[in-house]
Amino acid sequence: MRPQPPTELLSGVRDCFVPSEELQVWAFETFIEEGAPLHNPDHSHLSDAKLGMIWTNVPNAKNMRSVAGQAEKMPPMAMGKWQRARAAAQIEGWFGELPDFLLTFDAGAASVMDDASFCALVEHELYHCGQEIDQYGMPKFRTDGRPAFAIRGHDVEEFVGVVSRYGAAASGVEQMVEAAARRPLIGEASIAGVCGTCLARVA
Repeated sequence: MRPQPPTELLSGVRDCFVPSEELQVWAFETFIEEGAPLHNPDHSHLSDAKLGMIWTNVPNAKNMRSVAGQAEKMPPMAMGKWQRARAAAQIEGWFGELPDFLLTFDAGAASVMDDASFCALVEHELYHCGQEIDQYGMPKFRTDGRPAFAIRGHDVEEFVGVVSRYGAAASGVEQMVEAAARRPLIGEASIAGVCGTCLARVA
């Protein structure tokens, strides 16, 4: 059973952020751990990661699209030293320590998503929680042996118009087109354009 947002976030209380250990545990037990029901080896570098997850009812939009989820690498990258320290103190207060990544989910959007769409949203944000690559294309590690984490961009970033005019091969999206032509491994889902991490990168 997937976690549901707290009812108070759906009942008129405004501008709240609620940390959710239940959502974090569910994500690990569903996608990351070996033997998980929807285990994805693409997330194996997160097996020892500290993930902080929060629900919110604060409306968020970017480039005329509502944002339903966002992944951020910690520590926070606010502009000034005090803003960074203040944000870090708040996040440490929620989780007892500063996580490697903070994932935020819109409670209202999640409450009306079907299971496949919600799973797709959570995995989309997990895919943004990447591991750095060295100059030889190998995964990077820190001196303590833990992965060196970074926000990961998309495998494909292209316009539909370019693909329709010049083809998948010319646009470098052949693998995505092939994957889209196959039946989904888990289920149909529709979450296009609802990730704040992605929309923040759109110029």
